[in-house]
Amino acid sequence: MAATTQSDLRRKIRYPEEYTSTDRNSPDAKDKYGTMYSDRMHSRSHHSMEAYEDEVEDELSKVHSGIQQRRLFTSEQCTEIEKKIDKVVFLASKGFYKQHTVDRAPLRNKYFFGEGYTYGSQMARKGPGNERVYQKGEVDEIPGWINRMVVKPLIEAKLIPENFINSAVINDYLPGGCIVSHIDPPHIFARPIVSVSFYSDSALSFGCKFSFKPIRTSKPVLVLPISRGCVTLLSGYAADNITHCIRPQDVVQRRAVIILRKVRDDAPRLKPELPLEHRELGSRKRHMRKRSEDSDSDEPSRVVLPQGSSSGQTVARVSSKVVCLSSSSSQEKTKSKSESSGSGSDPDDEELRREVRFGRKFKADQT
Repeated sequence: MAATTQSDLRRKIRYPEEYTSTDRNSPDAKDKYGTMYSDRMHSRSHHSMEAYEDEVEDELSKVHSGIQQRRLFTSEQCTEIEKKIDKVVFLASKGFYKQHTVDRAPLRNKYFFGEGYTYGSQMARKGPGNERVYQKGEVDEIPGWINRMVVKPLIEAKLIPENFINSAVINDYLPGGCIVSHIDPPHIFARPIVSVSFYSDSALSFGCKFSFKPIRTSKPVLVLPISRGCVTLLSGYAADNITHCIRPQDVVQRRAVIILRKVRDDAPRLKPELPLEHRELGSRKRHMRKRSEDSDSDEPSRVVLPQGSSSGQTVARVSSKVVCLSSSSSQEKTKSKSESSGSGSDPDDEELRREVRFGRKFKADQT
């Protein structure tokens, strides 16, 4: 008996792998037994595995039913569009675009055209459903080249109807860049969500969760390969019932995507802010009102007329100490100046002026 025990002990020391039990909670066991739906699988009995696998297949089928892909743009067409994207990046670096057109983040920049909206840290109230569209004019108009070179081919291929797109976003990723799991707000954007990929191949992941410090992602329900020049349309279950993201490990080279969407007519918008000059005027009025309340009511107010005004000009006396009245001629000049500076311009003409202004500098920087 003792000899048998010693022999077993010597064999355990010499061949430990034969006597090592597998822990189902260990990382190796998770790789062996786990599924795309994570650790819930480990708590399931053998009898429920078939039902669980059916659930997985059903989910995958629903996701695939809402995805449409098509390779629409040739390599030559992609190259021409990528030159235009480079120019957008260059103009943004020179501060040419409006404040809400450009959103910068580590390893990922976004450029909003046509319509912009609040998301993430920009939201006053957190949580799905609280996203808001900016007021008209807060972002730059959609560049003419996007309509000609990207939107028009989609219409001709009957992937989207005419006059559907009113929002275009360029997402520019550096290697290792990502965008966390999200659902495009359905109260803001109609379906489908259209995206066109450029510069390099990547992948779109569905149903995975992000954790940070360091950044990690759980195993996705589906990893959808996306090649350069590929058009991807999301609708139904894939757009509304499961999140999608770009994982850092799927961006190994610079990659850009143009996202084309329709902002709903009834999408909630941010309340308009008063222009700066109006806010300053309101502040001055409050200050003057406070001073008049603190002053002696018997003290008469003074009126200062501008030079060249007639003595018979009608004035209104107020309770403030000093009131300056501008003449009607100066008011008309100011009005005509503001009207001429605020007149609308064609986005194509504006784009052409930008290219003329910055073209030489852009070529110099590229060489």
